[in-house]
Amino acid sequence: MSRNVWRHLGVFLLLVLPLAAWSQGLPLLNVTGGGAKGTQYSLTLQLLALMTTLTVLPSLLLMMTSFVRIIIVMSLLRQALGTGQTPPNTVLVGLSLFLTLFIMQPVLTDVYQNALAPYLQNGLDFDKALAAAEAPIRKFMMAQTRGDDIALFMQIARKGEPLSPETVPFTTLVPAFITSELKSAFTIGFLIYIPFVVIDLIVASVLMSMGMMMLSPMMISMPFKLMLFVLVDGWGLIMGSLAASFVTT
Repeated sequence: MSRNVWRHLGVFLLLVLPLAAWSQGLPLLNVTGGGAKGTQYSLTLQLLALMTTLTVLPSLLLMMTSFVRIIIVMSLLRQALGTGQTPPNTVLVGLSLFLTLFIMQPVLTDVYQNALAPYLQNGLDFDKALAAAEAPIRKFMMAQTRGDDIALFMQIARKGEPLSPETVPFTTLVPAFITSELKSAFTIGFLIYIPFVVIDLIVASVLMSMGMMMLSPMMISMPFKLMLFVLVDGWGLIMGSLAASFVTT
């Protein structure tokens, strides 16, 4: 009963709010072009664009930041330790998000100072603000993307070889960046796996030589893995290596 009431109330609000805005004379869609100031958008359309951007914000976070490499390395580290669901997914995602914000801070600061702040305070055109925000993000992705991946997607798109990094289309740079991030993440994961695999092999060999074939090697090797990881300050090494792996110059 209560669920139907909330459903009808939601439908009522969706119908009434646009009518109320129209009755007050608020423009539902107002785009003016031409003149020296360029294209101007109404406040309602700007809010609509902002709400649309918020819906795709998780995808933008995954595609154009350091989040992909970090979360994959964290997941591979957990599998290499053999601790199951410890740390839980919530902890890994939260840690990856904060480390992503730490790594992307110079880029985000550049976007705010050169694009968002002038747009909100000085009335900078939306098109110019968008271009100013794209520049630092493009520079960051180009620094992390391999040339072979860019050439691959340029060949798939049949656009020829780019003359300069600035001429690479954004729609081509994003998939090339993601591909490079996946390669880097799995390379780091492979290097992380090596010492833990060595411990598993040693423990399995000792158990086989003692005739304990029914005893799981993972049960014996996991404490040694945790001890090794803690003694070498594993979390500090992983965080520092991930942060240092991103070229920002």
